[in-house]
Amino acid sequence: MRRSFLFCWGSLLGMVVMLAGVNAHATTVINTLERIEKTGTLRVGYGDTAPFSYEDQQGNVVGYSIDICQRLAQRLATQLRLPYLDIVYVPRTPSNRVQLLNSGDIDIECNASTNTQERRQSAQFALSHFFVSVRYVALKTSEFTTLEDLAGRSVSVARGTVNVSQINQVNRERQLNLSVVPVETLQEAFDLVADGRVAAFAMDDILLSTMIAESDHPDAYALSEEAISKTEPLGFMVRRGDNDFAEHVNEALTEIYTSSEMPLIYQRWFQQPLPGKGITLNVPMSDALVEHFIAPRDVTLD
Repeated sequence: MRRSFLFCWGSLLGMVVMLAGVNAHATTVINTLERIEKTGTLRVGYGDTAPFSYEDQQGNVVGYSIDICQRLAQRLATQLRLPYLDIVYVPRTPSNRVQLLNSGDIDIECNASTNTQERRQSAQFALSHFFVSVRYVALKTSEFTTLEDLAGRSVSVARGTVNVSQINQVNRERQLNLSVVPVETLQEAFDLVADGRVAAFAMDDILLSTMIAESDHPDAYALSEEAISKTEPLGFMVRRGDNDFAEHVNEALTEIYTSSEMPLIYQRWFQQPLPGKGITLNVPMSDALVEHFIAPRDVTLD
């Protein structure tokens, strides 16, 4: 009996040691700067979210965020005294972006993620490059403009976005009795509105404006007059705990944001025709963004 007990205890102890080793391996922080120096490559995550990042008709990854990150790569190469720094583009979705960061499949997400306290528990954010408000899009014939107009109706959201918790919170606080419909991609969420299967789709206003402009019938849709959230900062995500890399990134971004080139980068993507899209957003730089680019600082949504 004693021998059996000792065997079981020994086996259990062995399993604990093994699991501890696995867990330690899983939480090991990747030193991005060291890997960049060894490989000469920066792994950039991108999405299907014009004007921030998307593929043009030739399959090239382009966008406002991509333009900034290309200049970021040039400055990182200079900081690290590398002859060059190639960019490897990796597609990501709202639901897997943090997973790809933690696994090392991407080093930085160059798109438009909302910088919130909750999200900062799983990733670090670089200095913001845009500010948005969250609204909803609906069919114009529905004549929905406020949140109360949606009471008792269905609203689509994309999994992995902060919009899921935002719409759930406003649903509880204002007792709207909404039916929240989560889907994998922004396009799926928009299509549910187009097909009349949900009443509205909640998302960042600039992305909704782009999707409306890209649709077959832009005049069929309208953005809500009432915002679901206050102004939110968008930023690039890097791995949590990878502080040296984050510092280099913010140093480079500060140089880019305060340069005379930054207004031209903005104009290219928000006030000129989008490459491969055939649309122009005509969105001037907000006062908040102008001030931020003059003196970049860390901004998060409480």
